[in-house]
Amino acid sequence: MPVTVRIGRSDGAPPGSYGNYGYANSGYNACEEENDRLTESLRSKVTAIKSLSIEIGHEVKNQNKLLAEMDSQFDSTTGFLGKTMGRLKILSRGSQTKLLCYMMLFSLFVFFVIYWIIKLR
Repeated sequence: MPVTVRIGRSDGAPPGSYGNYGYANSGYNACEEENDRLTESLRSKVTAIKSLSIEIGHEVKNQNKLLAEMDSQFDSTTGFLGKTMGRLKILSRGSQTKLLCYMMLFSLFVFFVIYWIIKLR
């Protein structure tokens, strides 16, 4: 709390008031107005930051949900590929080498046709 010293005043006027001119009161009012303006500015900035943080929270929840879905899909794909690789190993170990050769020749033929189509463009 500021301490005011009254010099030469003995008429019982309140401290900080200097006659009818009101210099001290106008300075106080200016400070109060400045404080009010800065408080309002700070309030609007806090509100903007609050809404931004809420939006970030919603985005994080959505991204976590998406990642969880992708994780489950990758797990199911990994299982599917594992089963397929197991079947191919069984196929390669068996006496079905003739079938395996046909599959390889067919694959090479398909790749050659795709290469030829791309080359013609």
